[in-house]
Amino acid sequence: MKKLILSLALVGIATTLAFAQKKAVRSAERNLRKAEFQEALADIQAATEDEKTKDDPKTYFVMGKIYTQKFEADSSNTQETVETGRKAEEVFMKTFEMEERDSTSKIGKDLFKLVDPELPENFQGEGIYRLKNASFNKAIERYEEDDMELAFEFFSLAADLDPKDTSIVFNAGYTGNMVGESEKAKKYFTELLEVEEYNKLNAYYFLIQIASAEDNDPDEAYRLVSAAREEYPEDKGLAEFEIQLLLQLDKMDEAMTSIEKALQDDPDNAAIRLRYGYLKEKSGDIDGALEEYKKTVDSDADFFEGNYYTGALYLDKARNIITEVNNLPDDEWEEKSPEMLKEADDLYADALPYFTKASSLQPDNTDIMEILFQIHTRLDNEDEAEEYNQKLAEILGDDWMEQ
Repeated sequence: MKKLILSLALVGIATTLAFAQKKAVRSAERNLRKAEFQEALADIQAATEDEKTKDDPKTYFVMGKIYTQKFEADSSNTQETVETGRKAEEVFMKTFEMEERDSTSKIGKDLFKLVDPELPENFQGEGIYRLKNASFNKAIERYEEDDMELAFEFFSLAADLDPKDTSIVFNAGYTGNMVGESEKAKKYFTELLEVEEYNKLNAYYFLIQIASAEDNDPDEAYRLVSAAREEYPEDKGLAEFEIQLLLQLDKMDEAMTSIEKALQDDPDNAAIRLRYGYLKEKSGDIDGALEEYKKTVDSDADFFEGNYYTGALYLDKARNIITEVNNLPDDEWEEKSPEMLKEADDLYADALPYFTKASSLQPDNTDIMEILFQIHTRLDNEDEAEEYNQKLAEILGDDWMEQ
């Protein structure tokens, strides 16, 4: 009997000690329920320094809850708010590691318990998804106030907490790209490429744009375009990107093949046909190039580049003839120059409607105004030449010819 009484006494002492050791954790939870965050943090910090509770995952789960609700309650939504949210994330991740990343354990289930507005408050998750939802709401609030830097910070936190939420991950990439955080934006867009059922087309477009523009890495941009085209072979924009990058990488044979294939599928695509003309021009087929440029305008009369390139090629042909005339030997000049100069003037006249249209599409473009002045002067259209002279003088000054 004495041994039994002694044994019971020892059990009681051990239980009392266990309760005493967890007193700080319970106090932290009480203060959390009262939204007294600083007091709760002080309590839980003490628990992390106690030998009996510092290695208990629950200690850190409670700490994460405190930071989460402190973050949630902070309506200022400043960088300091972000730091509180990141601290909550850090503590939750530490808790998960202490649970050996087991989401089926009691603490693991609490960490990933969903937040469902249709359920009573005592059934709501207080872990990662509560933190994610709070961060998403803050991101939207900052986005609507046009504060893209902080919108990105909050979207980024939400995306890191739940990388399976493709909408939030995309928003993190999108706002990151807007504020110049291209490396972080690439991280989020790349994550989306790994989601099998997700429509990745926009993510590819952003990654291609970042590689091409911000990173100045046409090889990486071309790799991305090639991967995207495998998944979305019918997308016309990707076909244009591919051709542009092949030209940039000086892969002319591949570019020609890609262009011809694209034009079979979309013969009225003015942008692609313009590149087809460019390739022909570069290969020396000037007449073939001219025909392709003219076709772009046939497809789209308001296509600025098509009008400009067509007019420019007519001018090049005319100027080449004039150069030939100037190089004629004296004994041939009188015989051949009249016909050759007439041919050059006809080419100037052919260029005129294309540059006139281009000028109407970009009415402030003084380079085109100067070209039109020169053409009208060449063709002895005095009134039209003077009209452009006056326009250029108003914009560039009376001495615009000397500039």
